[in-house]
Amino acid sequence: MDLPALTAKVLAFRDQRNWAQFHSLRNLIVSLNLEASELLELTQWKSDADMAALAASTEAQEALRDECADVLIYLLLIAEHAGIDLEAAAHAKLVKNAAKYPVETSYGSSRKYLAEAAGKG
Repeated sequence: MDLPALTAKVLAFRDQRNWAQFHSLRNLIVSLNLEASELLELTQWKSDADMAALAASTEAQEALRDECADVLIYLLLIAEHAGIDLEAAAHAKLVKNAAKYPVETSYGSSRKYLAEAAGKG
C-alpha cells in the first residue's frame, strides 16, 4: 500500500468516528509527540544489549510495532491537514541532507553539519 492509500484509510477511520473535529494541526502535532514519547518509553532504562534482546521478544516487538504505527498515523494526519506530500518532502530532505553531509566528510562520523562546517566535532 502506498502513502496516499494509507492516508485514505486513516481518514476513513477518523471520519467514521467523527474525530476530525478534534484534529486541529496543533492537536495533531501534540499527539504525534505524545506517541513518539511512548515509543521512547520502550527504551527507558535499557542498554543497547537489552534493546537487542527486546527485539527478539514477541510481546516487545508488538509494542514497538504499535507505537511506530501510532507515530506514522499521526504523521499522515498532520501531512494531510497541512497539505504536505510526505513522499516528495522526504525526497527533498534527502537531497538537502546529501549537501549537508557529503560522504567524503561524513562517512563514519556522527558530527552535526554545523560542527563539521566549523571544523569542530
